[in-house]
Formats: sequence, C-alpha cells, structure tokens
Amino acid sequence: MNADYACQSPAHGISRRQFLMGGGAAGAAMLGFGDMLTPANATEIRRQEKRVLVIFLSGGVSQLETWDPKPGTNTGGPCQAIPTSVPGVHISELLPHTARQMHRMAIVRSINTAEDDHGKGAYIMQTGRRQTPAERWPHFGSVAAKLLGNEQSPLPGYIHVAPRGESGFNRNDAAFLGPRYASVTLGDGQPPANLLRPPTLTELADMERNELRARLNNRFAQTRRSADTEAYTNSFAQAMQVMERRNLFDLSQESHLTRQRYGHHEFGRHMLLARRLLESGVTFVKVTHSNYDTHHENFDFHIEQLGEFDKTYATMLDDLEDRGLLEKTLVVVMAEFGRTPTINRNYGRDHWSRAWSIAMAGCGIRAGACIGRTNDNGTAVTDRQVHGGHLFHTYFRALGLNPTRNHYHEGRPIPMADPAASAISEVLA
Repeated sequence: MNADYACQSPAHGISRRQFLMGGGAAGAAMLGFGDMLTPANATEIRRQEKRVLVIFLSGGVSQLETWDPKPGTNTGGPCQAIPTSVPGVHISELLPHTARQMHRMAIVRSINTAEDDHGKGAYIMQTGRRQTPAERWPHFGSVAAKLLGNEQSPLPGYIHVAPRGESGFNRNDAAFLGPRYASVTLGDGQPPANLLRPPTLTELADMERNELRARLNNRFAQTRRSADTEAYTNSFAQAMQVMERRNLFDLSQESHLTRQRYGHHEFGRHMLLARRLLESGVTFVKVTHSNYDTHHENFDFHIEQLGEFDKTYATMLDDLEDRGLLEKTLVVVMAEFGRTPTINRNYGRDHWSRAWSIAMAGCGIRAGACIGRTNDNGTAVTDRQVHGGHLFHTYFRALGLNPTRNHYHEGRPIPMADPAASAISEVLA
C-alpha cells in the first residue's frame, strides 16, 4: 500500500533512475581487480548454482510485530505471540503462515546496527559496512553475482524487483567490482520501458545498428576506456539480455491457482516473478515490499502490510522446497532497521536500530535456530549482539564463500567482509 505516513527522509524521495544512465559517480574504476577465489574453487562454487533471495521490508519493519514480540509489556502493543512449528519459538500473531515455516527458518533477534537513518541503515544491511567518504562498498547482490554467477547466463546476475515507478541500471551497487555486476531494477516487476524494438525498425536494421555501436565502443575503449564508458556499454548489454528473456515477466504463463496462492497484489506478483527468475538461473534477486515506516498507526499498517507478506512468503518457501531450490537458495528477510519499543502519541513506532531482528532460511542455514535475545520490553540486546558485519560473514559462509578472503582492486587487497566481525556460527548448518 502507499504509505504517506512515512517520514520525509531523503532516502524516500530519491529521483528515479533511467535505465541507460549510470546514476552518480561510481567512486572507483572497475579495471584491474582479481578474483578472491582460486580458479578451482570458483568453478566448483559456480557449478553448485547457489542463489540468493533478499526480501527487503523497506522503511523498517517492526521486530515487535514480527520476529520478537513482547506481549503483555508496556512496549508490546496489542499483538500477541503465537507458537511456531519449532517448539519454544514464538513469533507475532500477524504471521500465522510464516509460523508454520519456522522449521525451515532461523531468526536473529540481537541486531544492533546503531544507525537510525534510512539511507545509512539500508547501506549497512546491503553492504555489511558503514558509509565512509573513503570507500564505496559493493552490495551483497553484486558480490553474489560476481562470485556465484554463471558468466554465460543470458540474464543479469543481480535483479531488483521494485515498487512501481522505480527502474534502471545502478552501477553504484557494484562499486569497484564494476558495472557488469550492478543491479538491474524492474519497476513493478516489468522490463524497463522502451526496451522492445519498435515495429518500424526491422530486426536486421536493429542488428546492424547494434553492431555499429559495438564497433565504435570498442574503438573508443582502446584509448579512452573508463568506468563511465564501461558502465554505459554494459547498460546496453544488460538491456539486450533482459529483452531476450522477456517471456519471464509474463505471469499469465503461471496457473490461476499459483497466482492466487502468491496473492493478487503487488508483492504477490513480485515474489512470483522472483521465483521465476531464480528458477531461470538469476543468482541474486531482491524484492522490496514497501512501506513499513510506521510513525503513525503502526499496528493498523502492520496488519495490512504483513497480511500481504505472510502468506506470500510462506508460499515462496513451499515452492522453493517443492522445486528442490531451497537447499541451494539463501533467503533473507531484512530491513534497514526496526521500530522503537516506545509507542509514540500517534500510535506509531519510530526508527530503532539498537535491538531488532531478521529472518533467514534455506542454503547453509540451521533450520529452527533462534539466536540472540533482547530484554523484556525490547529496548536492548542482552545476548549475542551482532551488527551488519556479522550478518555478511554469515551470509557468505552459508553460501560456501570465505569472507576472510580479499577482493583485489588495482592490486590493492580489499576484505570481502568487515575483518573486525565474524559469522554467527549458531545460525549456520
């Protein structure tokens, strides 16, 4: 739903990217980096065809109405806790379908990212690092696309299925890894506008036009190649790859029953598309469900938002399991932060990053695990406190990657994950 109650953070008012524009400065050139895996390891990792699905509950979903309820306390609100398929583990009553999936999932309830700004919090959760002027870090999706992806795949390795009105090619996501591993954003799950060949242009003429463009690009790159020219060239390649597989976006190919199971709403359609993309070999898919920035009427909006999320998420886990994909697909449900335990005068919850939760399932995850603890009213972590760096170490370990290895950019080693952190071993299978 359209959440006009949200705060007026700049992160909620950014301009929409155009598909063939690279966005802002890339920060660092993409040339001259080496693989952090040995060739043998890289071949084996890619052969396993591991995938990642990130469900980003944008705006900051409340941990108290999802993964860490506190019923009967001064901060708990009206929602009760219900048992799950794992004895002793309870989650919010707003997630009855998800509760029956707990035996496939793990919850981390002890996150403290200490960042209550939307943009900075999202950056931490998507890169495992805090923003600094000195370095731009690659998104999880870009790293996964580089290290796990099939180099011969006709589809981009990192696809973001976003709400209506947002689309484009964002080279900034890949940072020093280069635009080849940047995200392609599909607004409302549709291919970016103006990609299809117009009927007035013949297939032969289009082919000749693209061949001419490629020759000119190659000639230009021989003497003046840069991150900018590489990003521009790569955007055309990404666009053509999406065009060649545009049948993937036709959800009418799915049965009415399947579409009904996922839900006749935007999030349901986007998650069904995500499943089709994962089945087709896309390495990393991110689906954004918006908007959880509930400064007003937190409980009413969470009832509605989680009503969409709950059944659709459970359906996705069922489908991935039924298709034999769950064991090689890491599924992460995250946000940029949680919501305050204190309920404000507008019956809302504000930004809260000091004690919140995420959920994981699938590849490399110890099913049924519930890690960490907050105090009785959810204001502080009391056991197994972790931050974004720990989460990234955990994701990479779950996927069979070694987060203590380095990327190499222009001969300079850059740690794959925060060297001051380590994996949450209790959540790993």
